[in-house]
Amino acid sequence: MATHRIVLITGTSSGIGLAAAVAAARADCRVVATMRDTGRAGNLLRAAEKAGVAERIEVERLDVTDPASVADCLDIVLDRYGRLDAVVNNAGAGFLGTIEQDGMVPVRAAMEVNYFGVVEVTRAALPHLRASGGRVVTVTSVGGVVGQPFNEAYCAAKFAVEGFMESLAPVAATVGVAVTVVEPGAVASEFVDNQRLDVPALITAAGPYGPALQAYVDRARQAFDSAQTPEEAAAPIVAALTVERPPLRMQTSETARAFTGVKLADQDGSAVLGMTGGWVGAAGA
Repeated sequence: MATHRIVLITGTSSGIGLAAAVAAARADCRVVATMRDTGRAGNLLRAAEKAGVAERIEVERLDVTDPASVADCLDIVLDRYGRLDAVVNNAGAGFLGTIEQDGMVPVRAAMEVNYFGVVEVTRAALPHLRASGGRVVTVTSVGGVVGQPFNEAYCAAKFAVEGFMESLAPVAATVGVAVTVVEPGAVASEFVDNQRLDVPALITAAGPYGPALQAYVDRARQAFDSAQTPEEAAAPIVAALTVERPPLRMQTSETARAFTGVKLADQDGSAVLGMTGGWVGAAGA
């Protein structure tokens, strides 16, 4: 790719997306940093200024759940730069709950943002990435490899993204487009805070699932106490943008590699259920 790769990143108002935008600009990319509400761009712009890369980052509005918004943003990029070298699908939303009590609405909402939004951005970008020999880099999660208690909707969406990208990768390669998924583990970012969870109320409302939810929350808090920083999680994203031959799958830490490795070597599922069952006090775990 030419100097100053033109890179569009979704979900850059905070967390991994913000860190990836700054890190990509440091790596000599021209970054189109997108977010649903551009009024939340202050933290990104301050971070870019502090890093000395403000001139390489521009902010545009993009709502991944709105095809017209996706098309409009891509039109702006192509009008301004004449090409697109890479897309980083990072925008996402979490949900904590279980299907019996919460019903279908949160499941559909999680799929809309975390799966269909990724598919729409990728679909719309592919003609331009074919023209440039570009890359699709998608931030999934270790939860896209290992299903996790009380994350049914979120993990289902991330599993779907993993399957979509793994299936797309060989097809895209025939037209010169590389596809990579990046799998973070626990990351200290606003992603968790943005869920605005009232945990005591959730546990009370969980009824028969209350003890299991309490056990899961206690375990999750311990995991996030040792979480990696957004900057650490962003490093593999930039590597996927800049190395000569990016792999299909990258994890953001040794912890994430070990965690996903349990699933990838677990043909009958017993190792995964033994691990995750222990998080919620399941019998036989």
